[in-house]
Amino acid sequence: GDLSSRRGRIEGMEANGNAQNIRAQVPLSEMFGYSTDLRSRTQGRATYTMQFHSYQQVPEVIAQEIIKRVRGE
Repeated sequence: GDLSSRRGRIEGMEANGNAQNIRAQVPLSEMFGYSTDLRSRTQGRATYTMQFHSYQQVPEVIAQEIIKRVRGE
């Protein structure tokens, strides 16, 4: 799904009446544009919240991409 494509890790899902609550960890850098995507996929019915969880090391492949971008390569 959309969260997985953003390097997200689903931690749990719970039914809440007619709604579904999904708990996941997703890197903040991957969440830009998520609000627009979520509204588009759900015809504006879904909402989301974020809260800081922890700092984690960036995977090596992504770190190299960031370094190249910063250096202008």
